[in-house]
Amino acid sequence: MMELRSIGESDGFTFWLAQPEDYDAVMDISDNIYGGNDYLPHRYHSWMTEPNRVVILAKREGKLVALESGLVVDEGHTVVVEGLRVCPNERGKGVARIIQRWVQQYIRQLYPSVRVLRLTRNNDSGPEKLAKFTVLGKRAILSICGKAENLDSFLSILKAKLDPEPMLTVLDEVQLRGLLLDSELGSRLQLPGDAMIVDWQPLQPIESNLEVFQRRNLTWLADRSVSPTFLSVHTPPYPVPYNGGSLRFNIDLFGTSQSLAHLALVSHLERVRGKIQGVVWIFVYMHRSLWKGMREYCESLTDVVSFRDYWEQLILERPF
Repeated sequence: MMELRSIGESDGFTFWLAQPEDYDAVMDISDNIYGGNDYLPHRYHSWMTEPNRVVILAKREGKLVALESGLVVDEGHTVVVEGLRVCPNERGKGVARIIQRWVQQYIRQLYPSVRVLRLTRNNDSGPEKLAKFTVLGKRAILSICGKAENLDSFLSILKAKLDPEPMLTVLDEVQLRGLLLDSELGSRLQLPGDAMIVDWQPLQPIESNLEVFQRRNLTWLADRSVSPTFLSVHTPPYPVPYNGGSLRFNIDLFGTSQSLAHLALVSHLERVRGKIQGVVWIFVYMHRSLWKGMREYCESLTDVVSFRDYWEQLILERPF
């Protein structure tokens, strides 16, 4: 069984298909990644069975050194790469480049229809990491943090500031399918690179990706169910390792209406307030024109506070 998992050797490394029993070793090389806000401890086991996903490990002398994954989307034409990590004592030695090359080679064998590679990074990435890619777009990130017991007072302050006019509708599966068939959605919502980035995964808003969205158990809100000018979505809060155990909550906003962005933030927080315990890290991804107004809207006298100044999410692409 072990031999069947090995897919090749290069540069002193052996490459393997990841298995559920590799979880502890993967966590060992992931210590403090993303400042304790790493999603992989929560996602690893679902990745093992996700359709059209490849997860590859690099080992040297039997010891795990690196991991990367690729998810094939967009009717089989795009691979979204994510999850890259290298054990601390091997960083800066070119290991990332080696495993990236192997993941891409393996995906080419399994999915010859793939033509495009896409990924997301934050703006901390240096110019040398971005040089090989086309930057399709940038979104601003608002980062706030607080304890569950302070969320009610925070929401009360936010609701008191809301414009009474706007309304948002919860989209069901049929409405979402119709929305993804709307050829003008990208331009109307000003989607960066005509991609809908949900929880850091850039996918084209097309019907074939509906199954991917369904796996995520997402909640979608829009200003109207047909031809919306504003759309938002949240991923259910999930555990992250920070400080021995916290929650992360991601909200993605599409559109440029400041008042609807405020309403969307309140609406998504209200829908999960009963599921939040302890410390929650809230990340809101939005059109760059919204950031200043959203930052000012979230300023309050409560203990829910911003923990990082302006930063950006970059959507990158290159030919595969």
